[in-house]
Amino acid sequence: MSEVDGPVRPIAAAVARYAGLAGAVLLTAAGWLGGALPGPPPRSTLAAIWAAPNGPLTLGCWLAGTLLLVGAWWSLRWGAPSGRWAYLTAGLWSLPLLAAPPLGSRDVYSYACQGWTWTQGLSPYRVGVAAAGCPWTDSVSSIWRDTPAPYGPFFVLLAGLAVLAGGGLIGTVVLLRLVAVAGVLLTALCLPGLARAAGVPTRRAAWLVLACPLVGIHLVAGAHNDALALGLLLLGLLVLVRRPGKPRALLVAGVLLGLAVAVKAMAVVALPFAALAAVLGRYTWRALLRDGGQLAASVLGTLLVVSLATGLGLGWIGGLGHSGDSQQWTSPPTAVGFVIDYAGELAGRPQAAVPVARTVALALLAGALVALWWRAWTTLRRLNDARQRVARLTLARPRVALLGAGLALAATVLLAPVFHPWYAIWPLTLLAVAAVPLAREVWFVAPCAVVSLLTLPDGTNLARFTKAPGAVLMTVLVVVVAVTGVRAALRRRAA
Repeated sequence: MSEVDGPVRPIAAAVARYAGLAGAVLLTAAGWLGGALPGPPPRSTLAAIWAAPNGPLTLGCWLAGTLLLVGAWWSLRWGAPSGRWAYLTAGLWSLPLLAAPPLGSRDVYSYACQGWTWTQGLSPYRVGVAAAGCPWTDSVSSIWRDTPAPYGPFFVLLAGLAVLAGGGLIGTVVLLRLVAVAGVLLTALCLPGLARAAGVPTRRAAWLVLACPLVGIHLVAGAHNDALALGLLLLGLLVLVRRPGKPRALLVAGVLLGLAVAVKAMAVVALPFAALAAVLGRYTWRALLRDGGQLAASVLGTLLVVSLATGLGLGWIGGLGHSGDSQQWTSPPTAVGFVIDYAGELAGRPQAAVPVARTVALALLAGALVALWWRAWTTLRRLNDARQRVARLTLARPRVALLGAGLALAATVLLAPVFHPWYAIWPLTLLAVAAVPLAREVWFVAPCAVVSLLTLPDGTNLARFTKAPGAVLMTVLVVVVAVTGVRAALRRRAA
């Protein structure tokens, strides 16, 4: 297929469709052979995983299934034959994974225990699930048994309702998976409208997002709450794109965006760009304060109502600090800290670089978010005085706002203290509906293909076994990207 508009050959499309389906079936088999099944997690060493019952078969099914799924997705990265074909194929791949046990993570058991803690009248923001006495604590990863919940009150409410309706751990996990699937369906519902508004072919956006292996493995099978948060975020953005400046639309969008933040805090990064999409007419500070202010009031009001209604308050904000308890080289700041510590160890110095590197990265992130928003704002302001202003603003507003949100999420994922593979779905989704030049999409598609291979079916992260070489490789990559970026900036300034 050509990069621009060339048609997909039917044989190539059929091969991709059924290769991906075979991969999904193999991953489901790997899940039942050695996935994140209820009960105490197995010993997380490669030798123990290999020596476990069905160990070699589990790893073989996982590797073959993941490679087939990633290869099929990558082969049509320039776009599926049609939007309908992309939806049907992504749905077909999801069917086997719906029947799989939790894959790639044990977080769904944390959700269940946090919901159970809330149903007992305790706050999961004040007490860990082990101290609360959750009967399913053994199924939770040991690192998260004594930490407060980092998720918003709306998700804790949903987890609590799943516990009450589920009647046990299995029923609760099934209901939590249905919540995640509902989030994926919301995303699927919003993609065509957002893509059309930004001038991106639906067949490409739908394929890049819905057929991405990370979606099937971690959102559908893994039941991560990122699915619901992302679905609510996209629906809120779609409302703003279709009816900017309308009071009722601003109210509805604010509620949806507030609920997204009340599921997972990462959604807050997109809010300043949502304010840009909310402006009707000329971009002036007055218009931004008028429309963006109404949107912000609706978001804050929603957070306040949910916090008071659940009785949980804003304690979840404090729980966010514990997400960095996990230290892996997949987070670029953490990898840089590791390498500095390795060098310091040779000189006999204590290891203390990781917290410093993470702090510096958060400062850089704050600056990057401000710079991205200002760039989007000034771009839209320049269009105020362009000829054919109305037509150009109609097309530019959603594209600039969505692209800014996608880049902001990418910066957040890259500079955050911790990275998990499913985090990459956030920027992928926004960039897929806003990044118009097809040649530039590889830079955000390729990482998603790579990180799909990072987690084993039982939730074991392969980064744990490659700490030193992974940290060095990631640090080299950071240096290369930084040098390339500086050179590009200097060339633009000299031009």
